[in-house]
Amino acid sequence: MTAAGMTPTETNTSPTDQQHLHEHQNEEYEDKVIQEFSHLLEKSKQLFNGLRDLPQYGHKQWQPYFGRTFDIYTKLWKFQQQHRVLLDKKYGLKRYQIGEIASKIGQLYYHFYIRTSETNYLNEAFAFYSAIRSRAYYSKVNREEKPDLMVKKLRYYARFIVVCLLLKKTKIMRELVRELNRQIDEYVKAYDPDDSLEWQLVLNEISSFIDVDNQLNIDHVPITLSYRLTNSMIPALPPGSEKILSNIAMYTIEEILIIGNYQDQIKFSELTIDMYRMLQAVERQTSDSSTSLDDKSTIQPPASTNLQQRDIYNIYDGDFQNRPNPHKYLLYKPTFSQIYAFTASAFKELSPHGTLLLYISADGYDTHFKSKVEQSYDFGGVKTNNRRDDTIESPNSPPMSVTNTLATKSSPSMNTTSAASATGSIKDAHNIFPGDLYPFLRKPLFLIIDSNNSITFQNMPNLFGQPFISLLSPIKLPAVFHNYQNKGSLFTLFLTSPIYAFCFVCHLNDLTNEQWNLCQEHIYKIISEIIKIFLKSKLVDSTIYHFFADEFLRLFLARFVFCYAVLRLHRAFKGSGFYPSSQPQLSNDLLENVQVHKMILELSASLNVRQLFLEGPLTAADLITSTQ
Repeated sequence: MTAAGMTPTETNTSPTDQQHLHEHQNEEYEDKVIQEFSHLLEKSKQLFNGLRDLPQYGHKQWQPYFGRTFDIYTKLWKFQQQHRVLLDKKYGLKRYQIGEIASKIGQLYYHFYIRTSETNYLNEAFAFYSAIRSRAYYSKVNREEKPDLMVKKLRYYARFIVVCLLLKKTKIMRELVRELNRQIDEYVKAYDPDDSLEWQLVLNEISSFIDVDNQLNIDHVPITLSYRLTNSMIPALPPGSEKILSNIAMYTIEEILIIGNYQDQIKFSELTIDMYRMLQAVERQTSDSSTSLDDKSTIQPPASTNLQQRDIYNIYDGDFQNRPNPHKYLLYKPTFSQIYAFTASAFKELSPHGTLLLYISADGYDTHFKSKVEQSYDFGGVKTNNRRDDTIESPNSPPMSVTNTLATKSSPSMNTTSAASATGSIKDAHNIFPGDLYPFLRKPLFLIIDSNNSITFQNMPNLFGQPFISLLSPIKLPAVFHNYQNKGSLFTLFLTSPIYAFCFVCHLNDLTNEQWNLCQEHIYKIISEIIKIFLKSKLVDSTIYHFFADEFLRLFLARFVFCYAVLRLHRAFKGSGFYPSSQPQLSNDLLENVQVHKMILELSASLNVRQLFLEGPLTAADLITSTQ
């Protein structure tokens, strides 16, 4: 600009005045940046804290709020990237504060995974959590001498471990456990806090959980089992199956409830080992998730661990109709009212061709009535939690204390109910009975009960003529396996990992790589054969075929038959109480199939455990004897 074009003010301004004006403008700009950052930070905290007040079930209610929360965190994240130097200098932004923002984003992704069942969001959570670690955002928290900051750091570790657990990042997970151990020691030494025992319990729980999930060794190296569905697990439907299934209405899983209420089962972060296995068994393996069983190859670096360059992955696109995984709810030790509310919500969301998968893993409850007449309530059911609903913390809040589990002492109301039920007139209200599920038979239902009282659900009446199947666990377990009951149910293990389940009942903990590959190949062939028999049999109840188009349900049915056949042939399992059951009852040409029995015995011989099984395929005489 020339002097002729200047205003009188500009021409009369001295260099010193211009410098002051420039400094004033810079100060105004800096103040605006700080104000905007403070506003975004405060708004993000408000929205994040509001997540815990959202409905825990349903879809439409929470999506818009999650969208707004992600929007504000996207702005906050990009803003601090663009103005990092200024914020460091003028605002006093510390590295742990950046870590807190990144940790919140990781939590958002994790809870979006919980809400949508999409494992891609787990990978995004892993990317942010691992970047926090690699950039050491929390490294100087110990010097701040603020116990609340140390707790935030410990919670970050606990959340990161959960994500690694679900993504099978075993090697890095073990490193995190060691780091968490050191951090807990420093925390206890520095502050002597009241929650030191709780954090030690967290450490013990995750260590036990990892050990249970890595009990099988291949060439003397522990492997991390994958329970998720892969293309290699799904046998192709045999030729001619289209003719059988073409005139039958097909239903697929749209909503899933996974309920865990075994009192003494190993758990971590609101997940029992049964829940952990089942939640993965109803998910498909994504391309960028780890698929290798070898610890050395399970660790894959995220697309970018540099948070300076990383944008927040756009997840709020509203497209939930075409997701590859069915939606699920995870309920850890829920109350009756929780179970009913979540089941009703899932029931409501079903489309005309959708089905509800209800999986319950829980201790059994027997009424001990002298006279049992009503199948719906007199024979008992499975236990639920007896805590009051208003004490339950939202799943969107920070991790609950691991000691906040089912109380060992009953409340006064429980004692009154128990006393009344002893008279034979009143049932215990804190249980799920078969009759409680009758209203949900108005739509297709696929029920899996894993309990020592599962048999009470065996003869549920199909009141409304809708497709209904129940798969029920054995109610007895051989004494040789009693010490393993807290490490996960055998029935759930067969449904989620038939290979590991077979090795378990054969006491096989160490295999060569050749044996492992042989086992995988052989069991795949057995599952394929069972599916063929389902479609060739003239005795199969037509209800079964309604669920056969769904890959998850088809595998569950085939694995159920495999479980039954293995236990029938195993010498340690003697009597009907040791075998699973179903409704409708499967025909003998499936359950007692000679070809399937031969294939199982061949597998046992190849693994040098033939002596654990009967001499040959069961005959008609064997069947009569076994039912006596």
